[in-house]
Amino acid sequence: MAGQLIKRGERTWLVRIFIGRDASRKQKFHHKTIHGTKRDAERYLTAVRREMDLGVFVEPAVMSVSEYVSRWLRDAVRPRVSARTADGYDALLKRYIISPLGHKRLDRIQPLDIQEVYGAMQARGLSATVVRHTHSALHNALKQAVKWGLLSRNPSDFVELPKVAHKERRVLSPGEAIRFLKAADTKPNGLIFELALLTGMRPEEYLALQWSDIDFKRGTAQIQRALVRHKKSVSFEEPKTARSRRTVYLSEQLMKKLATHKRKQAIKKLKFKGTWGPFDLVFCSVEGTPLSIPNLTYRYFRPILTAAKLPQIRLYDLRHTCATLLLIAEENPKVVSERLGHSTIVLTLDTYSHVLPTMQQGATNRLEKLLYSKRNARSSDTPVTQTKTGS
Repeated sequence: MAGQLIKRGERTWLVRIFIGRDASRKQKFHHKTIHGTKRDAERYLTAVRREMDLGVFVEPAVMSVSEYVSRWLRDAVRPRVSARTADGYDALLKRYIISPLGHKRLDRIQPLDIQEVYGAMQARGLSATVVRHTHSALHNALKQAVKWGLLSRNPSDFVELPKVAHKERRVLSPGEAIRFLKAADTKPNGLIFELALLTGMRPEEYLALQWSDIDFKRGTAQIQRALVRHKKSVSFEEPKTARSRRTVYLSEQLMKKLATHKRKQAIKKLKFKGTWGPFDLVFCSVEGTPLSIPNLTYRYFRPILTAAKLPQIRLYDLRHTCATLLLIAEENPKVVSERLGHSTIVLTLDTYSHVLPTMQQGATNRLEKLLYSKRNARSSDTPVTQTKTGS
């Protein structure tokens, strides 16, 4: 029996379709109540049979979007990704998706439902970036629902996303960077920002540095972990990507300042008589505990910008400044990419594409000098040979 129609009322039909047997060999049926004519019920029956023939039919899951998201985070996300990433997904979905869609049945979510949520987000003044981050979390969740056989298709595949407006990053020029470093040298915790500017580390990376990561003989710092803040706790986790685990070479002057900082910190540590934080952090609070990025920004970073008469850039912009200054100085983009811990050099070139026109002009000038100068013209008859090597 492939399927049957059972009349339940004047305009109500029950569609009953055999869909196989369970693990105990018991017959399984798909039931669907159709409110309409017998013709409507027949169309539904035909559609389901067609999906079964194509192997794309999915028995609707009787669970809400809210219930599914909780199970997805528990069973598929948290065992696989970092707590930071999982918490990010959780926060986005709870804030923007669960309220308007959480009560709906998972199998009844339509692309239009999702599109309306994104439209409402924009109407509230939320940026295209926030909408896209939310979409990424929802899309991953629904993609897993398809893999688990709870949905036949991912409804988020069929929505339109807002374009992200290009926003030029504000970085410090060479002259501004010098002023910044001079002001930082006279302010509390100024060494943190000097290291940030000279190394291009992410805030969560240099705030997780331990003294064991600093090699005073080689003049290097090893980035092996990132500081992650949760609602009521902190943890040290793997860096953002595999390439984020890296060794950064430090200048001789910076190494001397770090040595002085270590000696001063050791004196402070003695005063706490065993109550000093257990993390052995290079940069920490007066009690040896991890620093808070917002607190560090408002209490120490912004006063330095004010003292140097500089615009109020973000703490993260010191990383962008480092990369931009290196590229302006014609450093190889591959070296810059490795210093920043980018996953690929493509990411570096895309992120700092605004610097490339200047580099391209310099390349043109050097090529012109090589080919058109009078000195090179006199030696133009000298052949240039190239040794052939295997591919």
